Amino acid sequence: MYASERPGPATRRTFLAATATAAAGAALAAASLSDPRSAIGTNRANDSEKPRLKKAVKFGMIGIKGSIEDKFTLIKELGFDGVEMDSPSGIDKDEAVAARDKTGIEIHGVVDSIHWAVRLSDPTPEVRAKGLEGLKTALRDCKTYGGTTALLVPGKVGDAQNENYDQVWERSTAEVKKALPLAHELGVNIAIETVWNNFITKPEEFVAYIDQFDDPMVGGYFDISNMIKFGPSPARWIRVLGKRMLKFDFKGYSHAKQWVDIGEGDEDWPEVLKALVEVGYEGWATSEVGGGGREKLEEIAKRMNRVLGLQG
Repeated sequence: MYASERPGPATRRTFLAATATAAAGAALAAASLSDPRSAIGTNRANDSEKPRLKKAVKFGMIGIKGSIEDKFTLIKELGFDGVEMDSPSGIDKDEAVAARDKTGIEIHGVVDSIHWAVRLSDPTPEVRAKGLEGLKTALRDCKTYGGTTALLVPGKVGDAQNENYDQVWERSTAEVKKALPLAHELGVNIAIETVWNNFITKPEEFVAYIDQFDDPMVGGYFDISNMIKFGPSPARWIRVLGKRMLKFDFKGYSHAKQWVDIGEGDEDWPEVLKALVEVGYEGWATSEVGGGGREKLEEIAKRMNRVLGLQG
């Protein structure tokens, strides 16, 4: 059951403590729970199976000259299934849709590209209003592309007086709620991403943030590599999130070396894949690393295949 309201600042920590206990039990039962978000994946009992995943890159990683069709053709040749666009991006959306249709590369979603600079948690109401319009633009662009999610970083904790944890929670929650009618109208999910913004650093906090909306149009976009820094393993995040996890992306992160190539970090991919099967996740796996031309993208594809257990 999802919480219908976010608790006030004075009770947030108590609420999160209770949520931690509930989330642990929910993770064990994730494979059998009925949830509106179950359309994202289908539960399978045999955890020896591999998750059925589709491989994608961020559009900005395709570092060749040429048209959008040229870029989509290249990643198609290298075995990618899809791409994630920025919004706003300055590219011709009609051209992108035509390239999608001609090449078969799916545009599975968009990233709200202004969410860091124009934050939903900003102390200034006028800035928050601009951030909300940015989110709505991302939702509309995603619909145009035929995607399913608008990735959103809800805010950043950076000022103990003017943009602290409670303020980020309250302000971003209020703005996301304003975008929900449009999300429902368009059929596009708002996918909250985990990043280094000093906000939502534990899986139980992520569950609490998502569940407060009590709305299937809000879910999680879990960055597997980003959250290694904070302690809980990626597999534990996945098990606690369960059906709330709409999509995931990744890089490579090592406690000893920090950012490394895909497959060289501390992600523990066999355990991640096992957790994905347990929660019934099927869908997009998107890399978010420095891109380049054919040679670099081919290397990225091979690394993704290796860690994800894909052929290619």
